[in-house]
Amino acid sequence: MAFKALIVDKAEDGTISQSIETIGEDRLPEADVTVAVEYSTLNYKDGMCLTGSGGLVRKYPHVPGIDLAGTVEKSDNAAFAPGDKVVLTGWRVGEAWWGGYAQKARVRAEWLTPLPEGITTRQAMAVGTAGFTAMLAVMALENHGLEPGNGPVLVTGAAGGVGSVATAILAHLGHEVAAVTGRPEMADYLTALGATRIVPREELAEPPGRPLDAETWAGCVDAVGGAMLARVLTQMKYGASVAAVGLAGGIKLPATVIPFLLRGVNLLGIDSVMQPQASRAAAWARIARDLPMEKLESMISPAALADLPALGKAILKGQVKGRVVVDVNA
Repeated sequence: MAFKALIVDKAEDGTISQSIETIGEDRLPEADVTVAVEYSTLNYKDGMCLTGSGGLVRKYPHVPGIDLAGTVEKSDNAAFAPGDKVVLTGWRVGEAWWGGYAQKARVRAEWLTPLPEGITTRQAMAVGTAGFTAMLAVMALENHGLEPGNGPVLVTGAAGGVGSVATAILAHLGHEVAAVTGRPEMADYLTALGATRIVPREELAEPPGRPLDAETWAGCVDAVGGAMLARVLTQMKYGASVAAVGLAGGIKLPATVIPFLLRGVNLLGIDSVMQPQASRAAAWARIARDLPMEKLESMISPAALADLPALGKAILKGQVKGRVVVDVNA
């Protein structure tokens, strides 16, 4: 049966193009589960795949979309049956494998997670990789001792996808959340998500001038990296942890080892792509329990496949707020 897909292609001169095409199922990759996709979303990686930047896509033509949620249509694997509601994030789907920007996807059963009770496919894509990563970061901080009452928890890049969900989850769990943003107009949005303090980005944008600053933060979810992460490390409380989830500010870390040696600070790397299914199920269960759905709804900007080329450029420029939910059937 024919279906719509957003196809990204690369010409011989290197020019990247995007078009919505009607294609047949014979174009899909070989795998054991076919999913009727209902919703996808937009992440920073999707912007890179849509624009051909970063070398994430190696083979063209390509269907991007690193996240998808929908209903199993066909399955050759006993783990899933037609009618099952599923969510997929990571596993390099949308990069090395055709992804969610289409009405159908064919994927490996081991990449799929059953949708938790109480979450719709639309809500799952409002969460997406960004929200899943945020939950993994919160869980890592908890595993390293973070508890409500320890002190303020910093969230950098707070108006973005990871930051928005992290802010809402942390506030719901009873933490005092300090939200960092370079967009002053986002203050009301972040306060509504639960932030109790707005920190202008320029306060943390410069590399640290000394190995240690005053102990300020009981934990941090950092989506920025670069100079800001180096600065934040100097301000962590004794024994506190930073969960590093992104690199919007660059991959270099102009830091010293002093915070680790004199304050016992922990730098925790968070990878959402290759997480085993046990931790995926645990994270999605926590999302269902600890992410207020009314706050999730306030983050959503709806989109269709036709909107994605422009949105891909916008997210790379830091111009997308919250979570984009793509209705692939619109």
